[in-house]
Amino acid sequence: MTVTAAITTTAATATALDALYVYGITPAGVRTPRAQGVNGAPVRLLTESGLCAAVSAAPVRLLPRRRDLSAHQAVLDELAAQGPVLPMRFAVLSPEAGVLRSELRSDAAHWTKQLDRVRGCVEMNVKGAVVPGYFAELVRRDENLRALARRTRRRPDYEANVRLGEALARGVRREARHAAREVLTHLAPLAVRTVQGPVDDEQVLSTSFLVRSADEPRFRQALADRAREVGDRLALSVTGPLPCYSFVDPRPAPAGR
Repeated sequence: MTVTAAITTTAATATALDALYVYGITPAGVRTPRAQGVNGAPVRLLTESGLCAAVSAAPVRLLPRRRDLSAHQAVLDELAAQGPVLPMRFAVLSPEAGVLRSELRSDAAHWTKQLDRVRGCVEMNVKGAVVPGYFAELVRRDENLRALARRTRRRPDYEANVRLGEALARGVRREARHAAREVLTHLAPLAVRTVQGPVDDEQVLSTSFLVRSADEPRFRQALADRAREVGDRLALSVTGPLPCYSFVDPRPAPAGR
């Protein structure tokens, strides 16, 4: 998530003396976080047009060190405990306070609408990985695999073993993807919105759910129920509650920026 292309630089980029590190945007009136910011800098609030941006002095060189990642998250946790927050990803910078105030002022309606959308909500990220040991059940259920396994046992050779291994791997991935669809079917109705993340042959499910805080226990219980149902095919994990990183829509930068 970036504020706009006009005010963002990337990690490991040298910064100007008055550059600001931006943690997130909240409604005006929140308390200044007590947690130290990135590089140990104190956090302060810039208020403009009914909005606050939590910022600190940007370090001369910004690297994704564990302590700074933790500091970034700690600031956002304090803000989220007070109400809705639009969290910025690690390493969002503004060249100086005047630019950031101008962005808040010109895009106030956009950011206010975004804050209303995540008010009272948290992000829950669910991932699902293929369970590789599902072979026995798969062979029992699939006649084609049983026939291939029998032929391989009767005439074992390298190529036959490779064909059987590839067929089993495809079947296991297919079953895991089917289980992932089952999980999404049960969990999606409990969320306000969902965002799909990247998947591959091993991690076949990666979805963020925007969940009302009051519904978090029900969501966790539904996830636990699904984990028991599909655990032989799909290993589920959940991270959260998180600030709503995946549900902040960046405002397009004006043409020419």
